[in-house]
Amino acid sequence: MRMIDYRLNAILDASLLDIAPLEVLAGLAARNGATLIQYRDKSASTQVMIARALAIREALAASRVPFVVNDRVDVALASGADGVHLGADDMDAETARRLMGPDAIIGLTVKTEADARRAGAAPCNYACIGGVFETLSKVNPDPPVGLEGLRHLREMIRALQPALPVGAIAGITLTRIPDVMTAGADGVAAISAIYRAADPAEAIRGFRSTIDRCLKDRHA
Repeated sequence: MRMIDYRLNAILDASLLDIAPLEVLAGLAARNGATLIQYRDKSASTQVMIARALAIREALAASRVPFVVNDRVDVALASGADGVHLGADDMDAETARRLMGPDAIIGLTVKTEADARRAGAAPCNYACIGGVFETLSKVNPDPPVGLEGLRHLREMIRALQPALPVGAIAGITLTRIPDVMTAGADGVAAISAIYRAADPAEAIRGFRSTIDRCLKDRHA
């Protein structure tokens, strides 16, 4: 199965359109250290989502940074994205794999122990645990899992799929990265903390260098 570098998932939420076109932000993230780009849009029509996904894919064409679409297998297929990120209420990973093929990237959200067991047994390329902290980027009715929840869910997944990359999402700032990585994350996903920073390029580089330093310390 395709190995994914999950160190920094720079999520392009549609709410960021007040800053710049998403494809512009995608290029910025790719040039400054993102290792995965995800497009998330909870309100646009299918037609608009496909158009935005096509623009993002084109912006990333010259880079080696893969691109996945949140929730929507149809949009991912129509735009030629590298894969899809699925929540517990979305299409199951087995069906997505059958539709998208063996080389597609399939990521899963993990919020609960049931999700962790599902991810550990699924034909997926990575899992993302969260929300770890409170976030302003998404209306989230579920309480944060916290660092202990992250550690526990990560261990559950590791017991089933030891090599599966596991990220962490929600409320992760530069200063929180060391604690998140110590709790077992292989990388982080971020939106506001990078794109809404005073200097997004510098923020992305700061996230990436901090993640890399934490991983180096882990393997020292």
